[in-house]
Amino acid sequence: MNFSYEQLRRCTVAVDLGADRTRVYLKQSGIVVDEPSVVAVNTRSGALIAVGAPAERMTGRTPPFIKVVRPVADGTVNDVQMAQRMVRALVGEKVRRAWRYRPLVRAAVCVPHEADPLAQRAAAQTLAGLGCRRVELVDGLVAAAVGCGLPVEQPEATMIVLFGAQTTQVAVLSLGSIVAATCVPVGGETLDLAIGRHLRNRYGLTLPTQAVRALHQQTTDEAGRFPAEPGAVVVHGRDIGTGLARTVQMAAHEVHAAVHGPIMTVLDAIRAVLHRCAPDLVADLVDQGVMLAGSSALLPGLDERLRQATSMTVRVADDPAAGAVKGVAAMIEGRVRPLVVGADIAP
Repeated sequence: MNFSYEQLRRCTVAVDLGADRTRVYLKQSGIVVDEPSVVAVNTRSGALIAVGAPAERMTGRTPPFIKVVRPVADGTVNDVQMAQRMVRALVGEKVRRAWRYRPLVRAAVCVPHEADPLAQRAAAQTLAGLGCRRVELVDGLVAAAVGCGLPVEQPEATMIVLFGAQTTQVAVLSLGSIVAATCVPVGGETLDLAIGRHLRNRYGLTLPTQAVRALHQQTTDEAGRFPAEPGAVVVHGRDIGTGLARTVQMAAHEVHAAVHGPIMTVLDAIRAVLHRCAPDLVADLVDQGVMLAGSSALLPGLDERLRQATSMTVRVADDPAAGAVKGVAAMIEGRVRPLVVGADIAP
């Protein structure tokens, strides 16, 4: 995906429409929106009940006539109208006035690497419906690498693993462009589903959505390493057969075994990307290591497991979830100046 840094410097708004959270950056003002990409809607009247964090708390707790909707999946807008209503409700009066009284307002939005034309059009239409007259599309991998502080504009290899809620993107960058990249349908929610499937198949127990993520914390040691100290983890859930509340004790290594398959898929993606790179670039990565970012990058033990499998240094970004929007913000603020490749050299 090609984009112009010169055109991006003319933008005033940067948007990251993620499957987990939506972030909006206003030029010279900072991040003004950082909320979950969730909407609760009344199916009888079509009215919005809640947006963002209040809607996320309603997940699994609503009556039949209230539906909790996620208009963004896999980093792609799958419901343009609902996404527009969500962003319009999330942004404050300050942003709305900027979009209303500046008819030539430009916005930049992150899209997944190699997104198909329909996905790119959906992202552009979401912001165009909010008053943006021109929408610039930015590769989410490049934006995340810039936001994490990687020197992507230099003639050396940098590698980023963007571990999101539903997908994982892996890329090697050099001279401001992507050398090799791939995307696999594995994310933080995939690990949660794998743990929930294990509990259902072995113990006949179903867990609330929020309870599955807490098991990661309980089954890793203080350094976040796999495996944790031997022992059992107490799990509370609902019995599938009787429907009553039940408590079981599960060994910590069972959690690690349950997520082994999805993590191996991510490792295979990393190996595939490295296999497509030149030896000089791979040699650079021995010193540079791997940058881990994305909304699910802070899962306990994930960085240690990648480090053991790749034998490379794995660093977690300071603010991994907001790396993409920070990268686009750096572009529209003019803080990124890539090298000019192919320019004539004066004698």
